[in-house]
Amino acid sequence: MKKLFKNKLASAGLLIIFLISLFAIFAPFITAYQPNDINITDSLLAPSAAHWLGTDLLGRDLLCRMAYGARISLIVGLIAVSISVLIGLLLGSIAGYYAGRIDAIIMRFVDIMLCFPSIFLILALVALLEPSILIIMAVIGLTSWMGIARLVRAEILSLKERDYVLAARACGVSDFKIIIRHLIPNAIGPVLISATLGVAAAILVESSLSFLGIGVQPPTPSWGNILMDAKASLGLAWWMTFYPGLAIFITVLGYNLLGEGLRDMLIPRK
Repeated sequence: MKKLFKNKLASAGLLIIFLISLFAIFAPFITAYQPNDINITDSLLAPSAAHWLGTDLLGRDLLCRMAYGARISLIVGLIAVSISVLIGLLLGSIAGYYAGRIDAIIMRFVDIMLCFPSIFLILALVALLEPSILIIMAVIGLTSWMGIARLVRAEILSLKERDYVLAARACGVSDFKIIIRHLIPNAIGPVLISATLGVAAAILVESSLSFLGIGVQPPTPSWGNILMDAKASLGLAWWMTFYPGLAIFITVLGYNLLGEGLRDMLIPRK
């Protein structure tokens, strides 16, 4: 933790993520409005003391919708990456530890998955299924585990020849316990880096899908569908595109800075 806070990139990323998380957690207390309160008389009001970030075409308070949208974006990013990490750890550790035919089968499956462009695979799956937050999280997670599986496999191929693993085998420790207790904890560094960067990518994918109308469905607010709503008033209300775009940019920047900081700490370049 001392190294983490001493690293400028990681500290900056943590601060951004912490502030965005507070923004999402305290969404009900930030304004007196509700995210779906419609007031046509307040349509497209510019930022003011009454509405700090202005209103949308239906008179809904943009600050309130941004705060509730932050919850959706962060939850989708974290859960989608959790799914991809679990799958990547499972398949990568099995492939690296057992090697041989099992390794060949799993890695060929990984190669096949990597042949499909991720965004088109996600679009196809989402288009076939009914759009919902759960479907979005599952689809992003199920299409983004391949890189983690390769990282874990490469680490475990090296680690399984270490003396402590050989000693554990000599003591009769089962393969499952060796993988869980000795190999995965020592291979987790690159996985943490990849997972941190993966959250940023998942937030971008969710925002893109919602912007296209096949992600989080209205009236549930997300940064992506707020941007989609802004298309109808693109030349009239600059705040409708500026603030959601800025929120996505800052959040993705925060996770990328944290990932780069972790990379500097866990994988020294010198």
